[in-house]
Amino acid sequence: MLELRVHSLVETHAVATALAMLVRAGDLIVLSGEMGAGKTAFAQGFGAALGITEPITSPTFTLVHSYDLPPGAHGAEVLHHADLYRLERTTEVADLALEELAEDDGIVLVEWGDVVDALFGDHLEVRLEVEPDDDDVAEADDVAPTGRLIEISAAGPSWAGRWSRLVEACEVFGC
Repeated sequence: MLELRVHSLVETHAVATALAMLVRAGDLIVLSGEMGAGKTAFAQGFGAALGITEPITSPTFTLVHSYDLPPGAHGAEVLHHADLYRLERTTEVADLALEELAEDDGIVLVEWGDVVDALFGDHLEVRLEVEPDDDDVAEADDVAPTGRLIEISAAGPSWAGRWSRLVEACEVFGC
């Protein structure tokens, strides 16, 4: 597992960019964390790094947004951004056919996918957690936390050959 600490939206986007530079068609990435942890912000930085210029918004109500990628974007043609927050049954997740979307020259980002990540085969999980800047700030009720802990782990073999490059690209944020 790779543990990273970021202190701003710019740094969150930098980690997302590092990951985006290593993805390829067929990759499925699960974004997990509590409400407000930065999953959609991560997706925005990820999509921008792949060359998406239109606004990337949370697909909470539509379940999946698809964005065409510019030619040469890691062999993929489409970024599919899914949000499973409103789904109640695993059969509803299966109906979305997320792994099939990845197989068809796509890259899939799944918010709230950790609740069903056992359904996914080979994938990368990016867990975002809000943390206060320091212990003194954590005790103050009126101060909003700004830091994030980002944990990245791989399930399955597809990231084995890329893992060292990901670690190297993110070492500046290492814990």
